[in-house]
Amino acid sequence: MPPARTRPVDNLDDDDYPAYTMGRAAEMLGATPAFLRALGEHRLIAPLRSEGGHRRYSRYQLRIAARARELVDQGTPIEAACRIVILEDQLEEAQRINEQLRIQGGQPQPNTSA
Repeated sequence: MPPARTRPVDNLDDDDYPAYTMGRAAEMLGATPAFLRALGEHRLIAPLRSEGGHRRYSRYQLRIAARARELVDQGTPIEAACRIVILEDQLEEAQRINEQLRIQGGQPQPNTSA
């Protein structure tokens, strides 16, 4: 038996593992498959594809889609909702980086990958 690259249990804990089919993802969000396709068209989420070409979504992507759904349900056009979610995500990342730099005393870490 060939060695497994990852244990199946590890995938259950992985927020980026594409575990959900489009139908299941839509059901979990209380949305339609067309809504999920629209989020992809607006480049909010990019589902992975199975070997058969079917869209597969991760828990992380479903959280992003749920936030977009909240905004759309409040009357925000889907294009604007996608942009808002993208900007919120960028702001959160910038705040995380700023906090790391503050903790480090403002000294950026040397880049050792070069």
